[in-house]
Amino acid sequence: MSKIDILEHKLVPNHEIMSDSEIEEELGNADFEIKSLPKIKKDDPVVKTIGAVAGDILRITRGSQTAGTFVTYRMVE
Repeated sequence: MSKIDILEHKLVPNHEIMSDSEIEEELGNADFEIKSLPKIKKDDPVVKTIGAVAGDILRITRGSQTAGTFVTYRMVE
């Protein structure tokens, strides 16, 4: 039996580990603290597959029928 690449599954949105400069650019002027972002577990299959570790910020991009593209952020814990 062959392994399935979960990153290629149509229901799994694109997950990216953000660099410090991307975090500053995209979230630097937000009216909330970065530490208050919703969390994603470090043992989540996608988190493990992309090599994210606790403290990383992920940019998750989904296609949306109403919004076109929807971007959300999660902190790995």
